[in-house]
Amino acid sequence: MGKFDGKVVIITGGGKSKSIGYGIATAFAKEGANLVVTGRNVSKLDGAKEELERLYGIKVLAIQADGGEEKVVQNVIDQTVKEFGRIDVLINNAQASKSGVFLADHTKEDFDLAIYSGLYAVFFYMRAAFPYLKESKGSVINFASGAGLSGRLGQASYAAAKEGIRGLSRVAASEWGQYGINVNVVCPLAMTAELEKFREEYPDIYDATIKGVPLGRFADPETDIGRICVFLASEDASFISGETIVAQGGSSLRP
Repeated sequence: MGKFDGKVVIITGGGKSKSIGYGIATAFAKEGANLVVTGRNVSKLDGAKEELERLYGIKVLAIQADGGEEKVVQNVIDQTVKEFGRIDVLINNAQASKSGVFLADHTKEDFDLAIYSGLYAVFFYMRAAFPYLKESKGSVINFASGAGLSGRLGQASYAAAKEGIRGLSRVAASEWGQYGINVNVVCPLAMTAELEKFREEYPDIYDATIKGVPLGRFADPETDIGRICVFLASEDASFISGETIVAQGGSSLRP
């Protein structure tokens, strides 16, 4: 028996292997949850569906979706309810951005990419899922970033989107607590395929970054980040809401 047997978890950006989203999906699959994973790449979504269903005996609904489009988000919610009849956990993980571009060089298109794929997507998903989360007394876990907390160079639009998500989440925690819905934010620093590529391209920056991590390693997408999400969505953490969990190297803080 898993903690989430019979429950339904939506994970945006959950179809890409060696990613935070797929790590989260794996953690919930091991707890018996049926999953809805979204993303832009159909082949990666299909691969994730096949593997998760085969390994863990759960049901996965894979939906191609761009969270920045309101009608597309509503379709995800409608398909989820049609297939499973409920929504217990919403995890807003997906985000696109033009990283490495300094503020003075940002275009409106660069800014729109981050805001629509991040902040607007979180808003659309939360609003559309609210009636079903209210029924299940569910959980929302949104993803922000240390880029916003620390003001990381070359991350203007990304940081703006992520800090907007944190503000939106705090308001939702205040408004939705009366319905038994808890809303929290995770700011991860995890070893993903993208970070491995970054390590190869910028070894000096990588080494300097990891020196600032207390445990001397980056978090694992499944066993660290995924398990944090499982905890936050579980009954054990039903009293936690409106928090920002900074997760790096397996450690977490709540500033």
